[in-house]
Amino acid sequence: MKLTEVLDGLLLYKKVGQGNPDIIHVEMDSRKVVEGSLFVCMEGYTVDGHDFAPQAVGKGAAAVISERDMDLPVPVIIVKDTHRALAEIAGVFYDNPTKAFRLIGVTGTNGKTTVTHLIEKVFKDQLLLTGLIGTINMKIGDEVFETKNTTPESLLLQQQFAKMRDAKVDTAVMEVSSHALSLGRTRGCDFDVAVFTNLTQDHLDYHQTMDDYRHAKELLFSQLGNTYDRNRRKVAVLNIDDPASKHYEKATAAHVLTYGIEGDADLKAENITFTADGTRFDLVTPDKKVPVNLQLVGKFSVYNALAAVGACMVSGIALDDILASLKKVEGVPGRFELVNEGQDFPVIVDYAHTPDSLENVLKTIKEFADGEIYSITGCGGDRDRTKRPLMANIATKYSDYAIFTSDNPRSEDPSQILEDMEAGAKGPYTKIEERREAIRYAVNQAQSGDVILIAGKGHETYQIIGSNVYDFDDRQVAREAIRERLK
Repeated sequence: MKLTEVLDGLLLYKKVGQGNPDIIHVEMDSRKVVEGSLFVCMEGYTVDGHDFAPQAVGKGAAAVISERDMDLPVPVIIVKDTHRALAEIAGVFYDNPTKAFRLIGVTGTNGKTTVTHLIEKVFKDQLLLTGLIGTINMKIGDEVFETKNTTPESLLLQQQFAKMRDAKVDTAVMEVSSHALSLGRTRGCDFDVAVFTNLTQDHLDYHQTMDDYRHAKELLFSQLGNTYDRNRRKVAVLNIDDPASKHYEKATAAHVLTYGIEGDADLKAENITFTADGTRFDLVTPDKKVPVNLQLVGKFSVYNALAAVGACMVSGIALDDILASLKKVEGVPGRFELVNEGQDFPVIVDYAHTPDSLENVLKTIKEFADGEIYSITGCGGDRDRTKRPLMANIATKYSDYAIFTSDNPRSEDPSQILEDMEAGAKGPYTKIEERREAIRYAVNQAQSGDVILIAGKGHETYQIIGSNVYDFDDRQVAREAIRERLK
């Protein structure tokens, strides 16, 4: 593709330098530039891509997109905002791949990963090729790829979507984070269905206020489109029990399907019962009532299942087929995941890292716990400090033994994070800064029938301390501690 063809995606720009080279690749990482690349200078939190433009040219970049004039021996395209330009160019270069398949986006503070995996399961059971992008990984069919962010940068998204299109994917489902929406990473993505799970406190280190946080997620629904096409219907699937849904319903021109437990929803769960082995409820739709059985536990699992049912129904899957698939789901990695090494007390690992998600998980455990509840809780460093005392408050409120420990302290002093947490404690607690020791302590203290919750990291297999990343998997550490005790 010629440079001028790629630049068709831009409305306004200034070109400095001569030539119309062939562009065989678009890149934002100078280390990955190859001969014939178009290098886009991106200013990040710690590095500025403009500083690496000469290096990119030296490696063969045929042209550079920049926010300022640069003295380079290749054409320089100057734009106001390279982040926006990157999305526009990626869409043109990869020929808008999301127009080739159904795209379902899931946003919300909690539940995104579980809902996307439930939706993926339903479509796979219909023998349809699926794509998945989220916190845990990216998948095309059964092929798995690593991801660094919940929602990748716009260029990486379009690259992966192009792979999905070329593989003949029928439906792709992705987690859509508030950061991604605010930073414009999803620009150029043609969503068919947008799902909202819930909105509770998180990421206020970035968004500053809950109104800003709510508005960031609102972008997904306002960008669903403004026309009504019978061949490609746009639908917003909203949790009616969350007040933010009222804002999202107003913001979108798309069709709206609601779900919930408390409110008058299009899809409503009634007569809910919980056990340690699963959940049962009646699903009430506009024209029928059907029983639902899940192996997943807790009220939050009911909401997640309703969200998945809604997204799949509006995508044309029969309700009976949807429920048959959901019944078979045993769980999602790091989401209320049981660690069983033959001990006589349940050990649960969960990604709960917000006040709301921690409260939901602990309330669920209280529904079936026969003995005492041990909770191991930490808070990430270089993140929203205001939620630390809230997390501690909830841990001490719903646990018999609350243990405060390190999560990913990053550049912060772990002892200072624990001190911030202590300010919210409303009951007895124990501080054990080293996470491995905290897990070992709980395992050694627990008696038959007690329940241990290890919260905050879920599926993660690392711990960030300072600038170093160490191997650390809560599930594996718990297994080792249990085996030691059972010797």
